[in-house]
Formats: sequence, structure tokens, C-alpha cells
Amino acid sequence: MKTARLAFAFIVVVAAHAATTLPSVDPSTPAMVYSLPAAALAAARDRVAHGDPELAPILAHLRENANHAMQSKPVSVMDKTRLPPSGDKHDYISQAPYWWPDPSKPDGLPFIKHDGDVYPPSKEATDARPWENLVSTVETLSLAYYFTHHEPYAQHAALLVRTWFLDPATCMNPNLRFAQYVPGLNDGRGTGILEMRHLTRMCDSLALIADSPAWTETDRRAFRRWLATYFDWLTTSSNGHDEAAAANNHGTWYDVQAAHLALVLGKMDFAKKILSDGLENRIARQVEPDGREPLELVRTKSLGYSLFNLEALCNLAILAEHVNVDWWCYTTKDGRSLRAVLRYLAPYADPNKAWIETDLVPGDRTELFPILAEALRHDDKCGGLAGDNIQFRALLKKFGEASPAQRTARWRLFLPPGE
Repeated sequence: MKTARLAFAFIVVVAAHAATTLPSVDPSTPAMVYSLPAAALAAARDRVAHGDPELAPILAHLRENANHAMQSKPVSVMDKTRLPPSGDKHDYISQAPYWWPDPSKPDGLPFIKHDGDVYPPSKEATDARPWENLVSTVETLSLAYYFTHHEPYAQHAALLVRTWFLDPATCMNPNLRFAQYVPGLNDGRGTGILEMRHLTRMCDSLALIADSPAWTETDRRAFRRWLATYFDWLTTSSNGHDEAAAANNHGTWYDVQAAHLALVLGKMDFAKKILSDGLENRIARQVEPDGREPLELVRTKSLGYSLFNLEALCNLAILAEHVNVDWWCYTTKDGRSLRAVLRYLAPYADPNKAWIETDLVPGDRTELFPILAEALRHDDKCGGLAGDNIQFRALLKKFGEASPAQRTARWRLFLPPGE
């Protein structure tokens, strides 16, 4: 959960307008970013090119991370030591993290759930951790390439992606049949689809290197075929149907994944339907008028999951702009809205403000900063939100600059000068 939210620190700060593009090898099929803020990216790159001192430390930190990422070796699903039930190592496999051996059973089977308490062996010898690390590495390299045009960054990113997705000897099969299996209960579950939410970040990262000769037209077409096959599995399989029907953050993140891939694949009608229906399926059903998210508050990591679902809701709001569906200003008759969740959670950007529950693990409140910055970008068109403006900007100013880590955080690349 934490890895995705940290990546969100530069994904949601400024919304791109529908059909915003980045340079492409093939002008007839332009590379598109759908969750990354294309207009803000271009503005920040122009500022970097003109030597804006405000961005210098942030860019230096990004380059430092990219130089470190250059040392990473290609990884693939073939590296794991666990064999999927299919017998094919090309199939992705992961183990449900919150399920533990039953101490009352000699063999511990079937496992039983301890929500929020990670069973350490569940992370070993599967594909989940290498996949998360791969996405973060490619993201860093691609963003650094976009700002510096240093070709080795794009070359290494392309190599890493080819190894995981395209090389016949090492490629992942485009399904998640065996994701988050529970020993003694099943071979995989719909909940495992949550792990592939990082694929949206991968798609946008590849758009950032689209003008590099390192990511060829052959690569682009092959990756698109992989996405199309996976999208078909995602939207037709029983696992996919289970996850789509989930009422909590799992369902929200399913919508993010399905809508983003639909946009990438040009399935605009599908994207518009899922993003239109989401106003009822997610906002109206998940959010109370005062902004609480009841299905996340019952978790043992209630603040963390409340932020996690808010992140997904904001992702959907950004994606919806590409099909002219407005999530930012949508409000039900009884006041349920994305804005209500923001108002409810925003004060907890203050590390000294006590959370309403006693969580198993404290939530990472710094994840609010890019979300608040993104919300500020949409206040003008909703009207009557001057109070939100003042509160969000004050919280961002006071706590978003409190640590050296936040002063060089990637999301700050996309703030307007002097903000």
C-alpha cells in the first residue's frame, strides 16, 4: 500500500486536460499520459531548461535517484522460487499478506486472517515485491529522462520493461490468476488484482520516454498487445468481476486500473461508463456526508486505508477529465462528495492532531500533501470553496515543507512558481 501512495506524490498534483499529449515516435498515435499531469510536466521542464533555482534541488535529487536506478538489474517473473499452481513460472504469483497459519491446526491450514498484520514469509519468493520495485525504478528513470533527455535513463528503463513484459524467455503472462492466494483456501483471489494497480504508473512512465529511440515502435506495439490481453482478462475473468464488485478500496482501485487501461487502449466508451458509474458506485456508496469512509475506518490501519481510498478517488477524478466527467464538483443531494473526504482528512496533515482510532500501524500523513495540492487546482471551477483554499494551502505550506524529504519531493516539481 505504501509504495503506491508514495508514487502518488507526483502523480496527482496537477490534473492534465483531456487529450494532453507528450512527444511520440509516431505522430499518428501520440503517447498519452492519463494520470500524470502533462501540462504541468511541460511547464516544469521549461522552468528547468531556463535554470529555475526553485526546482534545482528537486531535480538534483531526482537525478541522484535515477543514477542509483541505473545500477538495477533486470528482473522478471522467472526469478521467483515458488512455482504457480499452473506449473508455469511465467504466471505471476503472490501470497495474501494478512493471512497467518492457524495455530490450532498441525499444518496451519487453512490460514486465518489477521487484518493489517503482515505475515513475513508471504513476501518471500513471489513476484509482488520485485514488481513494485520495478515500477518505481522505471518511473524514476523515465521522469529523469523527461527532464534531462539523458538517453541512458531511457535505455535502461526500456530494458527493464522489455525483460518483464516482452522478452519471450522472461515475460509475465497477462493475468493475475494466482495473485494473493491463501494457503489451504485457494490458488488466487480477486483481491490480488490490487497489486497490478501499478501498471497505470508503468503506462505513464513509458509515455515519458516515447520520443527516445530506446523505446521502439516494435516495443510499443508489443506492450500494447500485452495490455490488451490483460485488459480482456481483467474485465471478463471471475477474479476481475469479484474485484470490480468490491465495495471498499479494492473496488475503487479496480476502477482506476480498468479506466486507465481503457483510455490507453482507446476504449473511450468503456472508460466513460466506468468513470460515470463511479460517481454512484464509489462516491455515493463509500462516503458519508461528513467525509468519513466507513469501510476503511473499520480496518486495523484505518487512517492508512482512508488515505489509500482517497488516493484512488483522486486518481479517478483525474482520469474522468479525459472523458468530460466531473468528479471534483460532484455532490449527492445529501452532501457526499470527494470534496467532503478531502475536508475530513486534510486536518490530519498535522502530525500532532490525534487520529480518531488506535491503529495497528500509524498512517503516513505526508501522503496528504500531493492530494491537497491537486485539490487546490480544482477549487475555482467548483465555486464557493474559498475556505477550502485557505485551509489546504495553509496545511500544505506549514507541514509540506517541514522536512528535507518533502522539500525535495517529486510532487513539488509541479507546483506553480512560488507556491
